[in-house]
Amino acid sequence: MIVVLFGPPGSGKGTQAKKLWSEKQIHHLSTGDMLRSAIQNGTPLGQAAKSFMDQGSLVPDDVVIDLIAEKTDSGICKDGFVLDGFPRNILQAHALDLMLKKRGRSVDRAVLFEVPDEDLIRRLSGRRTCVSCGAMFHLDHVPSKSASACDQCGKALIQREDDRADVIQKRLAIYHQQTEPLVAFYRQQDKLRSLDARKSPEEVAVALSEALCTGKK
Repeated sequence: MIVVLFGPPGSGKGTQAKKLWSEKQIHHLSTGDMLRSAIQNGTPLGQAAKSFMDQGSLVPDDVVIDLIAEKTDSGICKDGFVLDGFPRNILQAHALDLMLKKRGRSVDRAVLFEVPDEDLIRRLSGRRTCVSCGAMFHLDHVPSKSASACDQCGKALIQREDDRADVIQKRLAIYHQQTEPLVAFYRQQDKLRSLDARKSPEEVAVALSEALCTGKK
């Protein structure tokens, strides 16, 4: 089964993709992880991606598609995979469909993680990160014992730049403009499933398993 997980930033897609990988052996393909790995290993695609990133440019869609194709052709994804972070817009979705079609495959499910903007802003802006060990805390859900120090190593906690409320609002605006049209795209193909990602990770995992069942709307 080939699954696309999409939704606004902070909706928990990556967490659930990793969970599917560890519990159901559905291979998790994160485009960010693939890019970093290809660059670190100095592969031809990694070198191509690095040349754009060194110039401060976005990695072109065709390079990302080639990375996904490379994984697909390697055999590790012969039983399917979960895509997290791609596609982000309609053009990428068409490119993904074309690449898979050439290999006699297609996306089976596209699962939308739904969370209202106000909940996401509260969820993301409350995050605090340790400057030393990288441990994550949350002002409401997983607070540290000290508001300014990490429970694990005692170093300072900071709010990352992309967790500021104004930055989150800009990221959400981009999501609504570019990624949200995928809802109609996958609905027209009768592949769209949606779930309430405001619930606990455990409840979302159950809802995701149900969404992946054949015929589940």
